[in-house]
Amino acid sequence: MLNIPLLLIKIGLLAYLLLPLNLWAANYENKLIDPKATKETKALYRNLRKLSKKHILFGHQHATEYGHGWAGEPDRSDIKSVTGSHPAVIGVDFSGLSGRPPEAIEKTKELLRKQIADTYDRGGVTTVAWHFSNPVSKGGFYWVDTVSVAAVPHLVPGGSHHEQYKQILRTLGDLANSVKGKDGKPVPMLFRPYHEFDGGWFWWGKPHCKQEDFVSLWRFTVSYLRDSLQVHNFIYAFSPDCLFNTEAEFLERYPGDEWVDMVGMDNYADFGRNGRYNVSAGIRKLKIVSDYAQKAGKLAAFTETGLESIPDTTWWTNTLLKALKAEKMRLAYVLVWRNDTRSATHYYAPYPGQASVPDFIQFYKDPYTWFETGLPKLYR
Repeated sequence: MLNIPLLLIKIGLLAYLLLPLNLWAANYENKLIDPKATKETKALYRNLRKLSKKHILFGHQHATEYGHGWAGEPDRSDIKSVTGSHPAVIGVDFSGLSGRPPEAIEKTKELLRKQIADTYDRGGVTTVAWHFSNPVSKGGFYWVDTVSVAAVPHLVPGGSHHEQYKQILRTLGDLANSVKGKDGKPVPMLFRPYHEFDGGWFWWGKPHCKQEDFVSLWRFTVSYLRDSLQVHNFIYAFSPDCLFNTEAEFLERYPGDEWVDMVGMDNYADFGRNGRYNVSAGIRKLKIVSDYAQKAGKLAAFTETGLESIPDTTWWTNTLLKALKAEKMRLAYVLVWRNDTRSATHYYAPYPGQASVPDFIQFYKDPYTWFETGLPKLYR
């Protein structure tokens, strides 16, 4: 005869014994890939995960370096001029750290240190793009037919330019380890190398290297920075463009969960570029990113988007905000691209007098979106 009370006791005991294993597995998934990450970097990662359940941080590329019609003014951004607050996330670029004379590189380091440290001291977040000039050929970071060389296989271990690549990474590592806040701590950064790799416009893009070479390059980059150069203030972000329709396609060049902290997507095409909108497709792709992050214990983000010149004056609330709120996704931040200081049309965020300012104010006031002024202490 079945002893029901005894069976229930046994089931309860088994569940109790398994609980620590389940908790351990969850904690393992939610850890950074760098076991030696600084306390501040771990805190940022943990707090971004927590905030993404109910909020999203708004970001703008090069926001405090320059804007529409100005450059190099302290504590200024077009977003602050419109709302009273800087963006919560500010994008910088490591593009100037290679392929130039040493004195130019040192000057770039100095400017980057100040930008990144100032953002940290105010309580904001820095995300780093890397428009990396081709170290094997001319052509810059873009792929230029008849000029560019498919460089990725030359940079991986055993490649002809591998030692040169290590030297470039040492320059990045030196900068990362030398950026300190007023508290003397190394500043955490969201490092997003080799973005939009599923397209062909960059030399590291899909048409110009094999999948295994791209994965090898990614893994070596992380390993060399983290393990050899002792950079422990990076959160590593993997972000293709929007040329995928399934999780399998999104993960086609994924280097593995042990090599990535954050997954994201750059998507201008579905959100109004050249007057074409396919917002439902954009939402579906964002959901693939968000769902994978939750399944794998990673952060997720909308790493780049925007509408150049913002001709749609209600784009912020009717397109972007609606998309971000759809499907109950968990996204740590959304970043729009830069406002060029000289161009009359190349801008992605409003500035005083721009036609979308009233709508952007509504976007700013929405409880879901967070800007720098309202942030909690992310590094504790």
